[in-house]
Amino acid sequence: MSTSTMIRYRMDEDLKEKAESVFENMGLTPAAAIRLFYKQTVIKRALPFHPVAEDPFYSVENQEVLAESIRQLDLHRGKRHELIEA
Repeated sequence: MSTSTMIRYRMDEDLKEKAESVFENMGLTPAAAIRLFYKQTVIKRALPFHPVAEDPFYSVENQEVLAESIRQLDLHRGKRHELIEA
């Protein structure tokens, strides 16, 4: 039988509450969710998910649009637009 250990950490209270609400909807306690994260990390020998940037500019979809736009510009098929400042 393995021994257990205590994990203590600090995090933003709003993030904690939002995550725990998701855990509760999934039928998980915060401790069970953390154990699940650790177990999956060990099984996969990597993070059990792909981290994503919060900035939508870096989303896969936007990067594909930008790559296509660059390709069109390289083919001299770009369109000239006036700069619109927000």
